[in-house]
Amino acid sequence: MDDASTTLRDFLQSRRARLRPSDVGLIGGGFRRVEGLRREEVASLAGVNVDYYARLEQGRLPRVSISVLDAVARALRLDAVERRHLLALAHPSAPARSPRPQRVRPAVDTLLASLDAQPAFVMGDRMDILAANWMARQVMGNWLDRPANQRNLARFIFLDPEARQVHRDWSVVAQEAVATLRSYGGEHPDDPTFAALVTELRESSPEFVEWWSAHDVRARSHGVKVYEHPQMGTITVHCEALEFPGDDHQRLCIYTAEPGTASHQALVLLASMRAHSDIAHTT
Repeated sequence: MDDASTTLRDFLQSRRARLRPSDVGLIGGGFRRVEGLRREEVASLAGVNVDYYARLEQGRLPRVSISVLDAVARALRLDAVERRHLLALAHPSAPARSPRPQRVRPAVDTLLASLDAQPAFVMGDRMDILAANWMARQVMGNWLDRPANQRNLARFIFLDPEARQVHRDWSVVAQEAVATLRSYGGEHPDDPTFAALVTELRESSPEFVEWWSAHDVRARSHGVKVYEHPQMGTITVHCEALEFPGDDHQRLCIYTAEPGTASHQALVLLASMRAHSDIAHTT
């Protein structure tokens, strides 16, 4: 995985490249060797010296004030997630000694089991799936039945052929996964387990290499997912991700479908299949 200064440089260059002078109220006349804003234009918009900004972009400044980073974020039209990513890259955290395994509390397992009509799972660091209920396994695929150390969503998306069958909009889901990993990497640059995961994906997936180089970042909070189920067909769900305070950034992800839709009916039928199976096993 790239070092922190290289990642900072590439991130800022990628944000410059996506803006045109007209996007920020500048006149874009004259020949340009590359698309996007020039360094001097970003420096002017941020109110800093050109040389100072160049050294920032090159990762040659030991410490940059929050006020300067905020000014650069405004100049580059960064959203809240991108701003947080910039701050994490410019102010890297202390090296991690050894990442400890994440475990789901027993009460959370009970909560998952109680959601018998909604697919639900707990996602931890690096997009590891720490726990999932029966409905999640039915909708997302049998890969969730694998041992805990093999349940990584990003690895499934890019390395398992089944993912392209399960996810109707695979390329969208895959790019979102890359952006989520980018966000995590900015905050945990010295996580050896994460570095190994990124190396594995870069060596095995050309698509991952392409999208990783885009330096897009994303927060996991909510969205729409479309799955293909072998019996139920297309299932469209809304995802809400709720973070557990004090539990190492674990997130409870719950899928719901709009009442009255075919997707909602599919979830109802899946839940009834589970109920009938449970009754059969108790009689």
